[in-house]
Amino acid sequence: MLRRLQDALIARFGRIIRPPEKRRAPEWVLVHGVIGARSKTAVSNASTDGLLAECASWEAVAELPVEDLATRLHRQTFPEQSARRLKDCLLAIIDRCGAVDISHLGGMTTAAAMEWLETLPGVARKISAGVMNTSTFDRPVMVIDGHHRRIMQRMGIVPARADTARSYDALMPILPEEWSAAEMDEHHLLLKKLGQTHCRPRAPDCAGCPARSDCNTGKGAA
Repeated sequence: MLRRLQDALIARFGRIIRPPEKRRAPEWVLVHGVIGARSKTAVSNASTDGLLAECASWEAVAELPVEDLATRLHRQTFPEQSARRLKDCLLAIIDRCGAVDISHLGGMTTAAAMEWLETLPGVARKISAGVMNTSTFDRPVMVIDGHHRRIMQRMGIVPARADTARSYDALMPILPEEWSAAEMDEHHLLLKKLGQTHCRPRAPDCAGCPARSDCNTGKGAA
């Protein structure tokens, strides 16, 4: 079903492929995830780049008072919360590693690396998967956001009340074995596009949805 869904999404939206030069350092991706709650990707991109440009290092970012950090993150939806979580996360990494450097995760299994990441303040399954999949680690794991989870629930692929971690555990075993990290990333980005255009939280456009033939909700819609 997921192969068929991928083909249908590509036919509707075209390819959405992250070029190699857009795969950033894992520390950058981690910061981007920690500050990104409810914020548009472009906004979080600009905030993450801005922090590094202004402070020159993640260690210097960690030294900023929360109030100053929140000011620099004013474009985020929750700047104060993002600032506090980011500072706590960076300080935890420095405490464990001596610097904001998580390159050692590259020598670990994906599962072990994600488990390590999820012990950091503010880091849950979406962020840990994002670090492993979309950074230079380039691991074949699926990033699941709210759009992705909602679509999978409506299609009946994951349980209706599954959170991100349970959705991840349900999806990973049934993903096509041949999919690379880039193909999993594209699948996620295509589902995000579907969630923004058709499978919206309220008033979904089931009639025009390219996934309707495989969707429990879509087949039941008038």
